[in-house]
Amino acid sequence: MAIRVLIVDDSSFFRRRLQEILSADPELEVIDSAVNGREAVDKALALKPDVITMDIEMPVLDGISAVREILKVQRIPILMFSSLTHEGAKATLDALEAGAVDFLPKKFEDIARDKQEAGDVLRERVRAVARRRPLGRSTFSSSVLARSASSTLARRPLEPQRPELRNATDTERVGRFERPALTPRTHFAASGKDYKLVAIGTSTGGPVALQRILTALPADFPLPIILIQHMPAAFTGAFAQRLNSLAKITIKEAEDNDVLKPGVAYLAPGGKQMLVDGSESQARLRIKEDDSPRITFKPSVDITFATAAKVFHDKVLAVVLTGMGADGREGARLLKQQGSAIWAQDEASCVVYGMPQAIAAAGLMDVEVSLEDVAPRLLTELRHG
Repeated sequence: MAIRVLIVDDSSFFRRRLQEILSADPELEVIDSAVNGREAVDKALALKPDVITMDIEMPVLDGISAVREILKVQRIPILMFSSLTHEGAKATLDALEAGAVDFLPKKFEDIARDKQEAGDVLRERVRAVARRRPLGRSTFSSSVLARSASSTLARRPLEPQRPELRNATDTERVGRFERPALTPRTHFAASGKDYKLVAIGTSTGGPVALQRILTALPADFPLPIILIQHMPAAFTGAFAQRLNSLAKITIKEAEDNDVLKPGVAYLAPGGKQMLVDGSESQARLRIKEDDSPRITFKPSVDITFATAAKVFHDKVLAVVLTGMGADGREGARLLKQQGSAIWAQDEASCVVYGMPQAIAAAGLMDVEVSLEDVAPRLLTELRHG
């Protein structure tokens, strides 16, 4: 059965272009289109598509508000289209906060070398997100964001603020649906290994996954963390600042020559490669331009993991989260050969079970872990708290 797609965009040219690209795949069927957010909400409820592609800036009702309204009553995967600007980055993060599962740039040349490759990427992304049903509103915290309204990343209020979670028995409400808030677990057993670095790689679904993990870590987290998220260059600075406003640890976009410090998470800049350099006792990051056509991902999990293996050998705890493709597998192989530990997110909690599946299929996985268990299990493994 074909995957049924609803296209939402106020540009007739873009709607036609999307329809042509998606209709080239027999697995995809464009069932209708909408020209604004209000029409999108009405058609989503009436047609119940398998996937919605959604513009952000539209008349009558904007895309972010439309995502919220749709996910209050239906769990439909929504793929956002965004401009690669600072403002576009903030709006896209708001859309992920609202419950969208992923995003792509509106200029297809920003994601591919030619039209054929761009079409392949778009069709593959739609097929991938169609396999998952979101829980609704993501775990990005509105109440915390509201307190940082004076910052350049504070979003304009689009809905009433939620009460902040107070204790481990609270439930986080997600639209009409509910899921338990992240709570510490006691049944995990530490392996006894010693670590000097936590390295996390992710792609599709990663922004929400990273936020969920990092905001659950205490301010005195004992190790440095490096983060490799497939994300455009215009987005990583805004994403790092937003995460930093939510978390107890410090989170920053990595810069060349940053010295790795405990309790700090370093996000690889989009469009570049992040390498680990130096020694265990004095490790630093090197940020390199990369114009190689042979490297698909910039940043690449494989490249960062491989350099971490050279510096930290068996002292890395690497975690591969939700994402399309197999980036991270070869880097994890090098880490594994050095004796480091490799964790992979389980299929049930992934938006796209691609990167973790590649780790598991290659026999590199030491631990399979659900998203909500990553943070408490990290703390147990590091014997912290």
